[in-house]
Formats: sequence, structure tokens, C-alpha cells
Amino acid sequence: MGLTTGPVPPRVDAHVKAGLLELVDHAVERGWSPRRAAGLLGLDEVRAARWRARRAADALDDRPSGGTPRHGLLGWERDAIIELFDRWAGIDRSHRKLAHRGSRLDLVHVSESTVARVLAVEGLVVPGQPAREPTPRTPWPDWLEWKPNRVWAYDFTHFSRARRAVIAILDVVTRRWITTLVAAEESSTQVEVAFTAALVAEDLLAAADAAATEALRAALASGERERLLSLTVNGQCPLLLAISDNGPQMRSHSTREFLAGVAIAQQFGRPHTPNDQAWIESLFGHVKTEWPHLEKIRAPGQLEVELDRVRGDYNTVRLHAGIGYVTPDDEHHGRGDAIRRARRDGLEAARAARIAYRRTTTEDQP
Repeated sequence: MGLTTGPVPPRVDAHVKAGLLELVDHAVERGWSPRRAAGLLGLDEVRAARWRARRAADALDDRPSGGTPRHGLLGWERDAIIELFDRWAGIDRSHRKLAHRGSRLDLVHVSESTVARVLAVEGLVVPGQPAREPTPRTPWPDWLEWKPNRVWAYDFTHFSRARRAVIAILDVVTRRWITTLVAAEESSTQVEVAFTAALVAEDLLAAADAAATEALRAALASGERERLLSLTVNGQCPLLLAISDNGPQMRSHSTREFLAGVAIAQQFGRPHTPNDQAWIESLFGHVKTEWPHLEKIRAPGQLEVELDRVRGDYNTVRLHAGIGYVTPDDEHHGRGDAIRRARRDGLEAARAARIAYRRTTTEDQP
């Protein structure tokens, strides 16, 4: 073994200790003092003496650290935890519940972390909850056309300081915020009033009356998709599709009867899946984030006035990323494609102009 000048680590293997002591003994036989020999090896003299005594007792190996705590688990308690796992892991599915189960059965009284530690040492894994089979999203109906006023999303949100619920209707294709209703409650009545106002605002009442044949109203009121599909194949299509969550106001018989009367079909998102109606959820999120003063209003009348003003800005001023950075009004009235095309043409023209300028002009570059 070569000589070292660095400090000896706190824990040293037995064969390393034996080698260092042999080097010290060899140096002492050649006339060196034990202190000088140990110092040259980077070994404390007192420590070397202790190692020498342990070598004589054949005990150079270090004993395990920590000892045995007085409050440590007993053997039968470990066995009880394993028995608890075998009997109840498939039901409780949690080391925390297993700990409480042990106390409930008066089988073993240990902490939750102790159960987890014992199971880990034994290589036992508590089975997790079984994965829920995902529910497929309802596809768009075949009769649906992706154009303005063919898909509307609606939902309620709350403004707690004004103590009011607000229902909004949004055109999914163009993101146009069509109408808003501020009310003290959420019921099918508010849904009917909001949809009537939206149909008036979009000048669709006459079209709704024309589309709502007796057979179509009956099919929509029944809620049977196959019955509606058979009519759409023969050309009797609903005026538009209204999508929403599964709230009681949306699912109510009154709401279904009213929407059927104006030839509006319904489609509901999956339970606990707000992404299925992400368009209306996004509307509420942006409105409350970009106009935070709305949630500070306490007077219901003032809230209604401010929501109407904000709706105007949302539709005509705010550029919407979801439709290519045009306003919802631009998209709703067919100007969106021209505006996007003009931007692409402008970018190409600006690039060509910069290239032409630099080909003909010499300028100092920074």
C-alpha cells in the first residue's frame, strides 16, 4: 500500500486499517517513532493506538451504527403489519389506511410511516386505485356545419360580490360572445331568456320557426340520437347545436322542451371534464382575468352595464388568439380570412422590401 498525506476518512475498512498498522509497525522496526510514522501516513497517533488494540482483539471491523432504539418495533409487530398487508391491502389500498385498520382491529398500533417503512423493507407494494376507464368524447353530429351560428356554447359563472349568476352564450366557430344575462338564480328560465335574446340578436328567430317542424321538435325533445339522425338524413336538420356541461339547468326537461321548440339540438360534455366545453370556460377565464374590476362590483345593475361594455370590447377590440388574432366580430362577419391574408401578404412584402433595400443601399451596421 502506498503512503498518503491526506486525512484518513472517519470510517475505514478493516483491511485498510490492517495495512496502515503494518506500515507503522514496519517503520517502528526501522527506528521510527510511532508518532512520526503515523503522522507521515496522515493517521492520528491516538487512533492508531486504538486500532492496534482492536487488532489484538480481532475486532478491526466497525460495528453497525445506531444501536437498537428502546421504542423500536418488536418482531411480532412486524409480522402483524405483514399480516395486515396480506388481508387488507387490496381493500384499503393505502399504507395510511392500513395503519388505521390495524388500530381498528386491535391488531397492531403503529404510525402510518412505520407501515410504509416495514412494507418497503419487505418489498411489498400497496396496490393503487384501479384506473378509471376513460369515457370517449361525444363526436360532432354528421349534420353539423362548421360555420358561424351553427355551434353555440353556454354556461353559468358567478360574481360573488354582486351575488349574481351570469349565463353567457358564445359562438364556438367565431368565438363571438353573443349575449349575457345577469340573474339572481340559475334555472331553465334563465337559459330560455338567454337563448331567446341570442336568437333575436343574430336574427335567427324566423329561421328557427322554419326549421322546427313537428317531427324535428319531437325528436329533439325525446333526446334520442338515432331518431334525430333519421330526420337529418332526410334533410330536417336542427338550426344549431348547443353544447354545455351537465348542470341541472341544462339537463332539465323544461330546457330540452324549449330548445326543441326553436330547433336547437343539445350536446353535453363528459362529467368532470370541463375541456369538453373549453370555449365557454376560456371566455369566463379571460373576462375575469383581463377585466378584474368585474369581480369587485357589488351592485347587480352596475355589473350588468359593465358586462355589456366588456362584451363590446371583447367582440370588436380584443384580438383572439384562437381565431388567428382577429376580433370575434371580424371572424363572425367573414372579414377574418381577408385580415389574415393581408398580414401574410404584408409580411412577405416587408421582407422583400428589406432585401431590396440592402441590395441597393450601403449603411453602417451597429
